[in-house]
Amino acid sequence: MKIGLYFGSFNPIHHGHLIIARHLLNELEIDQVWFVVSPQNPFKQQKQLLNEYDRLNLLQLAIEGQADMKAVDIEFRLPRPSFTINTLTYLEEKYPQHEFSLVLGGDSYQHLKQWKNGDTIIARYPLFVYRRPGHELPPLFGKATIVDAPLLDISATHIRTLLCEGKSIAFLVPEKVEQEIIRNNHYRL
Repeated sequence: MKIGLYFGSFNPIHHGHLIIARHLLNELEIDQVWFVVSPQNPFKQQKQLLNEYDRLNLLQLAIEGQADMKAVDIEFRLPRPSFTINTLTYLEEKYPQHEFSLVLGGDSYQHLKQWKNGDTIIARYPLFVYRRPGHELPPLFGKATIVDAPLLDISATHIRTLLCEGKSIAFLVPEKVEQEIIRNNHYRL
């Protein structure tokens, strides 16, 4: 089975993430998209992140009923901070029957060569890169393919800001995600 690994903090998951995943499944030869929730991204400060289990729960609510999408907590059990190469190695050992590729935003792709063992990732894995507003893509390298997914200019940072200001996030996230965020008072200062 061909699996597209979509790594991220998903802090919180929003319609922009989901549209990209659905586009990949519809347009590429990928059987499933696995959303890999990063408990601690080495490039982000921990204090900005909602608890990883809460983020996983929001993601599970968002993709409920989508058999070709899966929320993955594999990095919760790996050493921190989370490095993509470690996760890939673990997944290949655990699921040798699957072929893995990476789903990256243009912003992450710009910095891929600086990641831990970035050259190994570039050499070994297909990369599906979607454009991000405000981020020019460098020349393609490795097994990279540009994916022209429909883009919504939605950011998790903006969603968190709206919540802190007591404003609505309706239509930015799935309704069940919005309800869970409000019920648990997530992201309020």
